[in-house]
Amino acid sequence: MKHPARQPPPPTRLGEAWPRAEKMAETFEILKRDARTCARRGRLHTAHGAAETPIFMPVGTQGTVKAMTPERLAETGASMILCNAYHLNDRPGTEVIAKCGGLHRFMGWSKPILTDSGGFQVFSLAAKRKISDAGVEFNSHVDGRRFFIGPAEAMAIQRRLGADVAMAFDECIPYPCEYDYACQAAERTLRWASVCAGQPRNTGQLAFGIVQGGVYPDLRKRCAEELRRMDFDGFAVGGVSVGEPEEVLLDGIRNSAPFLPPEKPRYLMGVGKLRQMAEAVAMGVDMFDCVMPTRLARNGAAVTRKGRFSLKTAANREELAPIEEGCGCYACANFSRAYLRHLLNADEILGIVLLTIHNIYCYMKFMEEIRSAIEEGKFSQMLEKLRENHSR
Repeated sequence: MKHPARQPPPPTRLGEAWPRAEKMAETFEILKRDARTCARRGRLHTAHGAAETPIFMPVGTQGTVKAMTPERLAETGASMILCNAYHLNDRPGTEVIAKCGGLHRFMGWSKPILTDSGGFQVFSLAAKRKISDAGVEFNSHVDGRRFFIGPAEAMAIQRRLGADVAMAFDECIPYPCEYDYACQAAERTLRWASVCAGQPRNTGQLAFGIVQGGVYPDLRKRCAEELRRMDFDGFAVGGVSVGEPEEVLLDGIRNSAPFLPPEKPRYLMGVGKLRQMAEAVAMGVDMFDCVMPTRLARNGAAVTRKGRFSLKTAANREELAPIEEGCGCYACANFSRAYLRHLLNADEILGIVLLTIHNIYCYMKFMEEIRSAIEEGKFSQMLEKLRENHSR
């Protein structure tokens, strides 16, 4: 079984940062467009290398993709990950990470990193924060201490972390949400985005704006049109995957993506179901992230092209087959479902590790197949097959 070449070793001296490149003259290349949909095959250039799109970014909230070493993560085919500026600022703090040479050096990952600004925590930690037009005052979920993050602070945190892509600070609203509040939040997001766009950046660091507006098409259209007037390198569709039904989620993309610059990358935040990602690619989305593959693994669930299933069930007690027939991941090449079930039911950490390897590998192969389908002019057929399988 072949795996990608190992990453180069990190710098040896503490405090020495990974080498940085100048910003590419062309940040985003569109290499191929699908004839029947808005899908495109692209390449995003960053200070730590290029990322082939459409791409899925595993989530490493605390500076680690759960249960994965950087080497194992690279072997799955992952080429870009997401980390969280709010959580890393809370602990261990940007001072510690900066002294260790930046986030790449700190966590031993030499490939691109995108950092969420903390806007999602405005939603997820609603009971521990207070919003004003200036920003958000949080009570730490770790020790209760109070600290403030506004648009300038969010960009400064991401600059100190050394993120390749820094996200603008935004207000992610819940579902459902009344129109008046959704309008206020969208206007606040635009004011904050204007501040973020004007903040200093590291050499080669990219910045993305985020479309908000909840379920309201007019708010999403206005937010997208205002953002495109600002100096951002890419744009995200935010405020989705917050508990809404699937059709509402897809409408959020339909009401945002068409109003974003066609020559710049588009990132759908927090969506990780395979068919939903394919539907979003058909609408012109290039980048995705979600905790789903790692969270499912921690709960004993495997992701396959035929659907999800639990490895903990009695049906797998003596099952000699791998998690998924034909899968080339390390777990499927070496271990049976019976062994995985034993590990998971015995609460052995290795079970979660192996299942995480498989789930992330499955996501990487899925995105690779999407890229190939676009290149070969077969993406529409792939999407129709996914829809048929889903309907059954």
